[in-house]
Amino acid sequence: MMSENIEDQIRSVVGNIRKVRECRNYTQDYLAMKLGISQNSYSKIELAYTKITVEKLVQIAEILQVDLLDLLPPKKDRLVQLKCQHP
Repeated sequence: MMSENIEDQIRSVVGNIRKVRECRNYTQDYLAMKLGISQNSYSKIELAYTKITVEKLVQIAEILQVDLLDLLPPKKDRLVQLKCQHP
């Protein structure tokens, strides 16, 4: 049961990453280059095939120019509204 909840949260985080990336019109290649990894490795992060580290999550938030909290799953009592604004 606990692992299902964690898996759902991970899917939510990587889904938020993908939404913001697409909103910014950034490609997977671009994020991979900025992170110093291959596009294939980056794709595995977005597909939740590879576990994302806190360090990598912080780097991704910086690249996407969003607050780290905006990438995390929303609390049940509040919704985090992701802003689709170009920097």
